Amino acid sequence: MQFIYRAVDSAGLIKKGKSEANNLADLELRLERLGLSLIHANEASIGGVLGGKKVDRRELITFTFHMEQLIRAGVSILEGLSDLRDSLEEPHFRAVIANLIEDIEGGSQFSQALAAHPQVFDAIYVNLIKAGEASGKLPEVLLNLTDSLKWQDELISQTKKIIMYPAFVGVLVLGVITFLMIYLVPQLVSFVAAMSQTLPLNTRILIAISNVFINYWWAIFSTPVILFFSIRFRLRHDEKFRHQFDGWKLAIKPFGPILHKIILARFANFFALMYAAGIPILDCIKISEGIVSNSVVAESLQRIQAQIREGQGVTASFSQEKMFPPLVLRMLKVGEGTGQLDHALMNISYFYNRDVKESIERVQALVEPSLTVVLGLILAWIMSSVLGPIFDTISKIR
Repeated sequence: MQFIYRAVDSAGLIKKGKSEANNLADLELRLERLGLSLIHANEASIGGVLGGKKVDRRELITFTFHMEQLIRAGVSILEGLSDLRDSLEEPHFRAVIANLIEDIEGGSQFSQALAAHPQVFDAIYVNLIKAGEASGKLPEVLLNLTDSLKWQDELISQTKKIIMYPAFVGVLVLGVITFLMIYLVPQLVSFVAAMSQTLPLNTRILIAISNVFINYWWAIFSTPVILFFSIRFRLRHDEKFRHQFDGWKLAIKPFGPILHKIILARFANFFALMYAAGIPILDCIKISEGIVSNSVVAESLQRIQAQIREGQGVTASFSQEKMFPPLVLRMLKVGEGTGQLDHALMNISYFYNRDVKESIERVQALVEPSLTVVLGLILAWIMSSVLGPIFDTISKIR
């Protein structure tokens, strides 16, 4: 069961949180291991912190790196976890590590203890640790995991770059246009209309658009929000729509091809790690379905598994799916022929990782000036629509 507790640390500071325990006495012992003294606790509802809260990727990288260093130096897993628990400041992750220690002390293996926290340690992480335990190469597996997690964190950071800037500029452009259409344009237009002359077409269009903003501003701003949550709801509850949406994401340019390369890079990287750790090919492909985060690609991997089970080779099975380009097929063929499939997959991951970086840089270099030009053109059109009739009037007076 889970408890919501109030405790005090050695410095006298009050700490609040949630923790799993068999009873209050067990909770008190767990908190003492964290350097806390229990003040008060109540039983929490199901689905508390340990069951549902994820850990920041940076914390997971630090955890994996420290465990690799300590185990390689000959420190036992329990001692290594105890050292990490005492050095962490993030309370949720400290509680997770405390649970790992208790499970291992209770007779569980390291991988079994990790599997009890799927929100923190996913299936790939657990299976790699399990393979490392079976092969006696746990430090090597942890080292590869550290490098892979760092690569993944860098990849996500690069992907955010391509999204954040256009989103920021888009919001800025919408804000400027809204201000002009609702506040500035009506004042200028009333002045132009008072000149009692025929307004040009672009000015009449501007007035019409300004009226739409004034009368239907609530619809303009609520429509994107409603659309966003509607799509999100359908993605969660409509499998067919989710499959179509995943296909659209891969097809829309220029972001679709970049997303496709990111998926291929992640797939190849984790496939190589699992295969090198001794996990069977079919299991590698099955686990990879969860990391591609795209139902179209996952469906393709399911068909590949079926073909391999029927006796076809790895390269032959992949070659029947359009989702995997010729480069992937060539590298798989070389890896399968030489018996070094993990090295071939790592080469694929390296190539696409580099290609993704270059693609993101190219799109960024194209998006930034394009958005600036669009904003400039909009402002120029508004100014010409307002100032044009004024200049015409002045010229007639002269």
